Amino acid sequence: MLKLVITYNAEEWHLFIDASKISLKAVLLHNGNKLPSIPVAHSVAMKETYENMRHILEAIKYENHCWHICGDLKVIGLLLGMQSGFTKYPCFLCLWDSRDTQHHYIVKEWPRREDFTPGKHNVKFKPLVDPQKIYLPPLHIKLGLMKNFVKGMDTTGEGFKYLRRMFPGLSDAKLKEGIFIGPQIKKVMSDHCFLEKLTPNELAAWESFKSVVNGFLGNKKEENSEELIQSLLQNYKNLGCRMSLKIHFLHSHLDFFPKNLGAVSDEQGECFHQDILQMEQRYKGRWDPSMMSDYCWFLQREDTTTHKRKSVLKRRLPSTT
Repeated sequence: MLKLVITYNAEEWHLFIDASKISLKAVLLHNGNKLPSIPVAHSVAMKETYENMRHILEAIKYENHCWHICGDLKVIGLLLGMQSGFTKYPCFLCLWDSRDTQHHYIVKEWPRREDFTPGKHNVKFKPLVDPQKIYLPPLHIKLGLMKNFVKGMDTTGEGFKYLRRMFPGLSDAKLKEGIFIGPQIKKVMSDHCFLEKLTPNELAAWESFKSVVNGFLGNKKEENSEELIQSLLQNYKNLGCRMSLKIHFLHSHLDFFPKNLGAVSDEQGECFHQDILQMEQRYKGRWDPSMMSDYCWFLQREDTTTHKRKSVLKRRLPSTT
């Protein structure tokens, strides 16, 4: 921070940990996205495991800073020592029973998770961070809502067939599972012809999805955001969507979300993947601290100092008679 001439305050930053196909990364993201992302850990030999998460936190001396942490639900589960996979109690805030489908969308208050005792309620290890220091990932929640919507659609209907024509490069397996990325979701949201292909239940669920994305999961939080979410839950229930962990957070833990999700979104961390990818390709085969130094030097592009372009005097050849 000193070398980058940034005044450091731990409360103004949150930690993002995630892995790509090439590497595992930890990066500091500024609350409000006004400053560039600062990488603090990078490894091409480490995978997303509990031991590696513990090693990263020790290496960056997390206990001295205690940042809030944002990441996908897999990383959050590892940091809290939760058992991975389809478990009975996957929520780190309460004892929501993921297999009790009869009470999903009905029971809102579940027993609070009082402790994280290994071997009890799908806790495998001792938590590495305080659960109250977790930011739920808005981008991954949006992807999860899209996934549940597509899986609830009629695969023989015109809406599902339209999606197949819209994304011919997307495999049938990914399409049926509703696996989309952010730009693909934006494309569908801006396509008005898609609305004409949906059934009444699909249309109601889709309109609710767009309202929640625009009015809650971004920088703008509408005054009636709670009503938008309740409408989405009801329409998803009518569509026959199974309640996932991401929908459960909207259903039972709305008060756990910060006021401005755009300021602490994991989307900024996903953008870091694209930024560092150029460096990883340039240094392929010799990933070392020099690569990270090069990236930090690259951050100087964020300098807000105004520069005045120097005027150039044109020389003219003397005229000849």
